[in-house]
Amino acid sequence: MTQSRPDGAASAALWERDKEIAVVERALAELCGDAASSGSLVVFRGEAGIGKTALLEEVRRIAAGRAMVWSARGGETVTSVPFNVVRQLLQPALLALSQEEAREYFGDWYEIAGPALGIAEPGGRQADPQGVRDGLVAAVSRLARLHWPLVLLVDDAQWADEETLHWLAAFAERLDDLPVLVVVAHRDGEATAASTGHLEAVGAAARPRTTLYALTPDATAGLTRASLGEHADAPFCREVWAVTGGNPYETVELLAKVQDSELEPSEGSAGELRALNKSARGRGLIDRLEGLGTDATRFAWAAAILGTRIAHDLAARLAGMTPGEAGRCAVRLRAARILTDVTYEDGTVRLEFVHPLIASAVYRSIPAATRTAMHGQAAWAVTASGHGAAAASRHLLQVHPDDDPELVEQLRAAAGEHLAVGAPEAARRCLERALREPPLPDVRSELLYELGCATLLTSPAVTIGYLRQALDTTPGLGGDARVDAVCRLSQALVHNNQLEEALRAIDAEAARLDPGPARLRLQAMRYMWEGIHAGEEDSPGRSRSLAALAGSLTGRDNPERVLLVLRAFDAMTRGENAEVVVELCDRSLVNERLAPGLGWTDPEWGFELLAMLGSAYLFSDRLDRAESLFTEAVRAYETAGWSGGHLALAHAFVGYVHRRRGRLTDAEAVLRESLRLADRVGRGLPMHWDAACMLIDTLVARGRIGEAMEIADRYSFGPPYPSTIVLPDAHSVRGRLLIAAGRTEEGVSELEAAAKAATARGGHNTIMAPWACDLARALAAEDPERARELAADARLQAERFGTDTAIGEALRCEAALETGQRSLTLYAKSVTYLEASPCAYEHAAARVEYGIAARSVAELTRGLTLAKSCGADGLAARAREVLDTGRGLR
Repeated sequence: MTQSRPDGAASAALWERDKEIAVVERALAELCGDAASSGSLVVFRGEAGIGKTALLEEVRRIAAGRAMVWSARGGETVTSVPFNVVRQLLQPALLALSQEEAREYFGDWYEIAGPALGIAEPGGRQADPQGVRDGLVAAVSRLARLHWPLVLLVDDAQWADEETLHWLAAFAERLDDLPVLVVVAHRDGEATAASTGHLEAVGAAARPRTTLYALTPDATAGLTRASLGEHADAPFCREVWAVTGGNPYETVELLAKVQDSELEPSEGSAGELRALNKSARGRGLIDRLEGLGTDATRFAWAAAILGTRIAHDLAARLAGMTPGEAGRCAVRLRAARILTDVTYEDGTVRLEFVHPLIASAVYRSIPAATRTAMHGQAAWAVTASGHGAAAASRHLLQVHPDDDPELVEQLRAAAGEHLAVGAPEAARRCLERALREPPLPDVRSELLYELGCATLLTSPAVTIGYLRQALDTTPGLGGDARVDAVCRLSQALVHNNQLEEALRAIDAEAARLDPGPARLRLQAMRYMWEGIHAGEEDSPGRSRSLAALAGSLTGRDNPERVLLVLRAFDAMTRGENAEVVVELCDRSLVNERLAPGLGWTDPEWGFELLAMLGSAYLFSDRLDRAESLFTEAVRAYETAGWSGGHLALAHAFVGYVHRRRGRLTDAEAVLRESLRLADRVGRGLPMHWDAACMLIDTLVARGRIGEAMEIADRYSFGPPYPSTIVLPDAHSVRGRLLIAAGRTEEGVSELEAAAKAATARGGHNTIMAPWACDLARALAAEDPERARELAADARLQAERFGTDTAIGEALRCEAALETGQRSLTLYAKSVTYLEASPCAYEHAAARVEYGIAARSVAELTRGLTLAKSCGADGLAARAREVLDTGRGLR
């Protein structure tokens, strides 16, 4: 249906857009009506020139005087600039804040998100991209509440930088809690593969996501008459539509040229429309630009090189013009509808191309050699204007390789700046470009090493390739840098499920070194990777050599402390005396704290080592120290802005401490959060195995077997198991789950596999791998003799380990296999041990079983109270059922 518009040219793209405008008006009304209202996201997509920008401008007009409006726009030539669009978007708010106010509003997120937004100096280490993203979501959420009602407009999102789009996708998930309207416009099919994925995530969260289509012939006729007069005849109007395909941008441009040429809008002149239309885009547009003169063309080229929000003085410098000459060129380009002035929310005035199609055409028309040279000049101009290497890097990326050592150093510096603000992909692009320059021979290995470090958090496989090249290059890395490269290579190989290759790399490097701290570090790294590997061929032999190596160590330096941790973890998994385990752990600390250089965010050793330390405490009944360590990990990662896999695992271990303490409700909540964080990193990663295993164990303890099976199915928790150790033992937990679900035969098979694996490794910790007691109970009816043997052996191993929990659980198992007074005596001992242990759920289970066996109302009531306080719903229901029945109780 044709719409009547008073100003046809100005509102061309709004013809036949009533439905889209109504959606925005409704969303804006809801936003402005109640500060507690939920936010909303609207996405417009369509081909170039279809009217997306005009719709966003209409949103701005509708919101004027009712809401705060901030806007940003992607640019084809600035997609490589990290956080470019989100910085544009928040610039009005950021400029209005003093540093003290920004710190107050952003809180703990200031140090994390501030560098990405350009309002804080980055720290000295690589920022975690996921943490920076979360920091940006939190920062913008706080600004949204501060500036309610707020409207955010993002145009040409297909050209937004990847970092902004990733933030936008995450922010879209939070809109239900925020008083903000977000309107995004983008073309389809013009984003990179990674950016397309983020745009799809944004679109999936939109309400609605609308595809814009070309104007109908009737709308085109209405627009033609609104622009040229009602006397425009039908054949002429029809030809306008045929020539432009109903594209609003092309229609407006064509009608403007009709007016300029004073062409009569009648059937007799309709044949001239196609020739006129050619000058609106492509070669015709360039011919029109060149017709304005050499100076105007050169100034337009400079503007195209700079991209968006073009500073007049910078464009003049790049074009080699005085301010006066540049000003005259700008006037001609404005008159030709190629450039225009835009006043932004912060009051600054910048040049912009009238339409992205014009910007693209001008940029692509620059001769290749000239374009490359101008990018080099632009990098110099940007740096001369006081901006850093990162700001100039997008231009340096376009310069042809030319054996320029200075350019290599500029790109390395830019990569460092990108890493510090959480943009590893931007850093990788800079370093890979520097590699093509190429660098001097003695710099090449350092550059490859930096590339490996830059991709460590995001792509282990890429890291492996670069670090191997760095180690093989001649002249290569030397000293501590070479050892560090080998350690990082081994870490990446382990994360890529290539343990054997990791061990070979360590062995080869260790063989080159004389005894000393560097070689000791490599030995410790090897023991660490072997220690988390589930299928070692000579685990007992490794344990003996580790015990011999660590036996005389005092913990005087970090390599010694690392070996003490590894020895403690090994002793714990083998079920050696828990007092020895705890004493080894304590010796690895300095004044009961982690030593400098061995903190959770220190890069030298990684998460695995400290997870081993905390686990050694955790399964040795020192839950207080384990909880302190893992709580410190969460705090350290959140403070540093690490919200990826490291934080997910830290939450998992905190959750499992709750599980061991018997705080099952808290444990479930924290473990579910751990899996949520892990899911944002990827799927099927080692962290998923640990978190899923811990959550399944917790849900089984709560009696929620169906939910536990759902988690097991969702995360494919079953054979084949990963090559690394899963805590607690995966076979044992899955076997317990299957038996609880009534799939006893399958459960017994899993527990038999657990027994085989434990025997091969010499692992006898009956709490970390509780297969023996569960298998004994499952076999009690069909093979009571073997069941008793398993229970007796479990008690022997538990007494060797010596913790109250291990002995109490072994006694509880033996009691379940006995009858009469023998059973009651064993249950009474089990209750005594477990009452002294820090594990409340196991204590509750022993109380309930003892009460049932003894037919004691008092014991059952105490067990019921404990079970309810733990959140053990299934156990509580069992106790309540027996109490309600009351048969034979006393």
